[in-house]
Amino acid sequence: MKIVEARVIVTCPGRNLITLKIVTDEGVYGIGDATLNGREMAVVAYLEEHVLPALIGRDARRIEDIWQYLYRGAYWRRGPVTMTAIAAVDVALWDIKAKAANMPLYQLLGGKSRERVMVYGHATGKDIEGCLAEVARHVELGYKAVRVQCGIPGIATTYGVAKRSGERYEPADSDLPAEHVWDTAKYLNHVPKLFAAVRERFGDDLHILHDVHHRLTPIEAGRLGKAVEPFNLFWLEDCTPAENQEAFRLIRQHTTTPLAVGEVFNSIHDCRELIQEQLIDYIRATLVHAGGITHVRRIADFAALYQVRTGFHGATDLSPVTMGAALHFDTWVPNFGIQEHMPHDPLTDDVFPHAYRFEDGHFTPGETPGHGVDINEELAARYPYKRASLPVNRLEDGTLWHW
Repeated sequence: MKIVEARVIVTCPGRNLITLKIVTDEGVYGIGDATLNGREMAVVAYLEEHVLPALIGRDARRIEDIWQYLYRGAYWRRGPVTMTAIAAVDVALWDIKAKAANMPLYQLLGGKSRERVMVYGHATGKDIEGCLAEVARHVELGYKAVRVQCGIPGIATTYGVAKRSGERYEPADSDLPAEHVWDTAKYLNHVPKLFAAVRERFGDDLHILHDVHHRLTPIEAGRLGKAVEPFNLFWLEDCTPAENQEAFRLIRQHTTTPLAVGEVFNSIHDCRELIQEQLIDYIRATLVHAGGITHVRRIADFAALYQVRTGFHGATDLSPVTMGAALHFDTWVPNFGIQEHMPHDPLTDDVFPHAYRFEDGHFTPGETPGHGVDINEELAARYPYKRASLPVNRLEDGTLWHW
């Protein structure tokens, strides 16, 4: 089964999404997601200039060999651009292999470890009451787990919080990065009040999650984790930048709040120490940014040795292709924890018809052979690329900060 065609499809049905389509001489094709939020065209160039010419004529069934060729064969290894490009190829090849076997992808991976996949939604509000209203809406939709974020008094704009009720907080409305202002002290003083309000309104059964967006020092993260222990969070996500994996030792010394990290990771080396020393509870590396199914499977297997569970990134900066592949992976992986879910808008769903389905706070991936997601190329062509950027943060004195 030889690869005879490989091409990149760029579309923007509300936000930029990059898709790789690989076609074989037997007419079987597969698609993979190559979206890297805010750096989309860098991956397009990497694929078109360096990867795709090397794929033509190769046996599409040799997924492992192709993965090693693209990773080991490149002198410049790792990094988000390289690993996103490799992931796009890898997921497309798994899609082809499962279609050729006439199996849904989860069967090819080893079959079901569960009947359905629990997901969490995003509830945001300009203030606590606004956030509580969004939590209630998610509970009515059936969610058993909700990520809660709210505006901070004295901070004009907080990333992760929509400007108006019911709106999404992404994507940016300008092609250059917006600049937000951040104040750690105000955040630390306010956010525990949000968790207290959620517990008072919704009780103890609802799973509460929260994303810090890398903005705290390790000791500040320890302070927050300790302060929120009475509210029994499902996890505290990205509480400090993880380039220095040792930083999580200090956090662990100060709190028993479960910790999640990794949506910006792109290889097992980014999380090896965190997992091996049991400094985290959930690994969030995503298929599209961490080398695809072939590599993330290795991360998950390694994590299972230390009772660390998966909690894949699943925001709308990933296309439905990644969501579909992730749900098949989630259905199979033994050490599953939870799956993030931000619904794509109807237009995106039209461009990417899919087999996965939401019901009562959970997803099922469907029984369609492959990963169950396709692309309507004619519709995709109607929505050309529009440059868009994620925001940056500055402290009140103007210092550039993490986001």
